[in-house]
Amino acid sequence: MTDDTFDPVLDLATRADRIRTEMGGPEKVDSIRHEGHRTIRDHIDAFLDGGSFREIGTFSRSMRLADRATTPGDGKIGGHGRVDGRPVAVFGDDITVKRGSSSIVGGRKEQRLYERAIAMGVPVVHFGQTGGGRIPDLIGSEGISEAGELFVMARRRHQVPMATAIVGQSFGGSSFLSALSDFVVMTRGSTLAVTSPKVFEIATGEVISFEEVGGVDVHARTTGQIDIGVETDDDAYDAIRRWLSYLPTNVHQPPPRTEPVGALDPDPGLGELVPTRRTRGYDMRRVVARICDEGSVFELQPNFARNVSTGLARIDGWSVGFIANNPIFNAGTLDPEACQKVIRLATVCDSFNIPIIWLVDVPGFMVGKRVEHDRMLHWGMRMMQALQLASTPTLTVCIRKAFGLAWQAMNGSGMPNKGLYSWPGAEIGFMDPEVGVNVAYGSKLDQFEDPDEREAERLKLVAEVGEATSPYEAAGTMKIDEIIDPADTRRILADDLELLGNRPLPPPEARVLASWPTC
Repeated sequence: MTDDTFDPVLDLATRADRIRTEMGGPEKVDSIRHEGHRTIRDHIDAFLDGGSFREIGTFSRSMRLADRATTPGDGKIGGHGRVDGRPVAVFGDDITVKRGSSSIVGGRKEQRLYERAIAMGVPVVHFGQTGGGRIPDLIGSEGISEAGELFVMARRRHQVPMATAIVGQSFGGSSFLSALSDFVVMTRGSTLAVTSPKVFEIATGEVISFEEVGGVDVHARTTGQIDIGVETDDDAYDAIRRWLSYLPTNVHQPPPRTEPVGALDPDPGLGELVPTRRTRGYDMRRVVARICDEGSVFELQPNFARNVSTGLARIDGWSVGFIANNPIFNAGTLDPEACQKVIRLATVCDSFNIPIIWLVDVPGFMVGKRVEHDRMLHWGMRMMQALQLASTPTLTVCIRKAFGLAWQAMNGSGMPNKGLYSWPGAEIGFMDPEVGVNVAYGSKLDQFEDPDEREAERLKLVAEVGEATSPYEAAGTMKIDEIIDPADTRRILADDLELLGNRPLPPPEARVLASWPTC
């Protein structure tokens, strides 16, 4: 006999409501909220457009018989929703269930959501705060041999944008996923590391705090393993929403264009932001902001490798990436960290067909023992390889100077740019004329006994070398497309972007950089 009073639909609703409300236990949920933090369900609801979340895997639980009743969702929660009306897949760690630790079924859920996102062509957003791998699930050969979502995502080829928010203590799985993401934002007070400091102490005896091993300032300033550090969870949601606004939903679509902001009239004040003396520092970010639509500049990794400024912006409504030397920090030189920063942005822009604007004011590659030991050779050439392989269009403007191989490295002559311009007062050459004269003519100058005669000859030689560094020399042999009035820079770039808007999108398989890592 069957119970005629049993309502399977009501039973479904009751089961789902209990799982979603109680999670890993009402007392754990209350404790998290009492401490001023949010559960993963709170994060998802606050991030997505209201009422848009549709869960996948509500009734999943641990494979272990002993844990089935106490592992709703098996430590991972996810599904689909919308951000500013656009579809996304979203998932994250449920710390009310065994500290959100990585397990077999939880990993399968993340993999399933990722595969659905790829098939449906929608971005992936991940909220990370896991306690690491779950023992005893993974301690044996069978458990650790479960392939898991990590290895599937490692071959994703950037088919859809992927963002991670680190919103708590993140070790193991969620940290690995952040390293595979195109954009990483981290809230102050959270930790991002491969292993917990507690494991350090047990394994090596090293005692270190959570903040020292992987706090916001460590990654924002030293490692460059995050794009933005923020103060609150709400700031993290806003950062991901803003980042997504510049990107297409997937590789088959062009980047979105917004309503243009600001006129394209000549801007006589732009050139005044740049000192004429090549050795005088200034903040290139002011130039970037002046060229781009007002309020559109979204700088990435602002406190890492500050000698180069990178990020996303809009010019006349068109989404662009920008890469610019910043002479106020280390004279705007290229060092290993700067090269890594450039490669990361170039890879993301190339994957999603976002044009890149290059603003050049570079004295060369950094020299010295430290950078040599930090593999300056490797990173400099890796950056050159990335630019040569890029399929997305690039536009370059030499603002004030470009010396040595750094001219090519900053997408100058010989690189596959679609527009190459220079301001009239710029200098382009093998090295700074002052340095070049000392290197090439030092012995000749030493022959002058009279200091005044020596200085007069030195100035004469500097002037001769300086004439050769004029951009008109390169423009005369079509190594520069045009010398432009600084006031017209924004208009010219906007015109080129509109022309480039007619180009056919290269197929995903033609975007070689899409297979490059972004970390």
